[in-house]
Amino acid sequence: MEKESNLKFYAAGSVDEFLLQIGRVVEINGQEIAVFPLSDGRIFAAVNQSPHPKGGPLAEGILSGHYLYDPLYDWKIDLTTGLVQAPDTGRASMCPVKVENGQVWIALEQQLQTT
Repeated sequence: MEKESNLKFYAAGSVDEFLLQIGRVVEINGQEIAVFPLSDGRIFAAVNQSPHPKGGPLAEGILSGHYLYDPLYDWKIDLTTGLVQAPDTGRASMCPVKVENGQVWIALEQQLQTT
């Protein structure tokens, strides 16, 4: 999240709209983003696309701590880094998140931005 001040953040909804430990899809600039509110209050977001070669959604995965278990392939993904844990390899496309005044804001990666 370096150079956060240069990122363009988009409103994703109020914090109250996201159930703890349940992934939810929001659409930002035509892109499906999976939002993951953890029980410790942190919120993570990723492009709703598994890093597995066959793809698939991430939002339906199971959360345990700051790890997401891919719903189709059971890959363990660290939401703080996006890295798939060994023995599997890969990286989920994570999106910067900030919360201000009870509102969740998400920035898209540079290649995803259409502006």
